[in-house]
Amino acid sequence: MKKNIIKTHPLPLIIPRMIIGLIFLSEGIQKFVTPETVGPGRFAKIGFQNPEFWAALVGLVEIICGVLLLIGLLSRLASVFLLIIMAVAFITTKIPILSEKGFWSFAHEYRTDFAMTLLLIMLLYFGGGNYSVDKYITDSGE
Repeated sequence: MKKNIIKTHPLPLIIPRMIIGLIFLSEGIQKFVTPETVGPGRFAKIGFQNPEFWAALVGLVEIICGVLLLIGLLSRLASVFLLIIMAVAFITTKIPILSEKGFWSFAHEYRTDFAMTLLLIMLLYFGGGNYSVDKYITDSGE
């Protein structure tokens, strides 16, 4: 069972892991460094009840999962948590743009999130790759 969760494939997945890991690590840190624009202030503007709690929780998950992806540990599990964050962000911030401003404004605003979502799906499917702690664990456990 453990082997199936962290088993990885031989694709060069270090680049997508670095991209996603660094973006989420940065975004998580920013929720604490600039709380009025990215943290609780942003969550309150979107309409979250108890924005301080949600901003801190999301920030911590982004930091932890970002670091996990950077080292390639539990890459699939980290991808699941980050995909949940991406889905909530899509529903709360991008769908209103689509309904209020139309498709092209939505497409412009969603371009980075779309790329990150696809990279997370790729990591969910393939795992951390050859240059990951996941690979080391599965190779040494056989």
